[in-house]
Amino acid sequence: MKYTGWPDPGELVVGKIDEIEDFGVFVDLQEYDDKRGLVHVSEVASGWIKNVRDHVSEGQISVCKVLDVDESTQQIDLSIKDVNDHQRSDKIQEWKNEQKADNWMELAFGEDLESEQYTSIANELLGHHGSLYDGFKQAAIHGEEALDGTDLDESERDALVETARENVSVPYVTVTGYVDLENPSPSGVDGVRTALTAASGNGDVPEEVDLDVTYVGAPEYRIRVKAPNYKTAEDQLESSAKRAITAIEGEGGTGEFHRERRTDDE
Repeated sequence: MKYTGWPDPGELVVGKIDEIEDFGVFVDLQEYDDKRGLVHVSEVASGWIKNVRDHVSEGQISVCKVLDVDESTQQIDLSIKDVNDHQRSDKIQEWKNEQKADNWMELAFGEDLESEQYTSIANELLGHHGSLYDGFKQAAIHGEEALDGTDLDESERDALVETARENVSVPYVTVTGYVDLENPSPSGVDGVRTALTAASGNGDVPEEVDLDVTYVGAPEYRIRVKAPNYKTAEDQLESSAKRAITAIEGEGGTGEFHRERRTDDE
């Protein structure tokens, strides 16, 4: 996606160097439609510069800082030297992420997606999540909930979530807990199985969550939850344990949740 407006002073932009002169470097801004900036020779690198080409080359992708914008003359003054390595790395990664998201828009809505609809959908994601990439990322993690408050229709939401979950790699965390399930009542082992089925969620666990219940050693069972973030993981772990305990108590047994595995002499 390319923005139609103008960058702001102080903003970091990605540019492709398309012309080099003795007095400076012309840069085609990759994130803006039909916008070109100038890096004066004094802003190319620190210290005295004998030959600009010793520092940059045509076709090079550079991260620049916007020094000044004059819309009346369509002049954008840029600096390369004012961008440190950390800023450069983060901005390039951000730009690459937006390129990925741009491709995902095509996957979600087809190559024939009209520019007006593209802009409408993109603006909703930008307005609620700050970038196309973050919009897709949140849709991958939280599903349609991430699109609450937007003006996207149901078909657009479905397409975004489906595409996001097929293409976005999100970080996951894993938490583990244990439940002791004992059932001296007549239902015995069958009652324990009922509790374990309840712990597994009966199919009601969110799509982005992987919940696994395994046998450790009587009467202990391990609950392992993999989720996009710790809050979701901890909430699902707690809910799983509560379901198991409620179910076993309903069978006439007892249940107890703990975070660490018990040793034989405890």
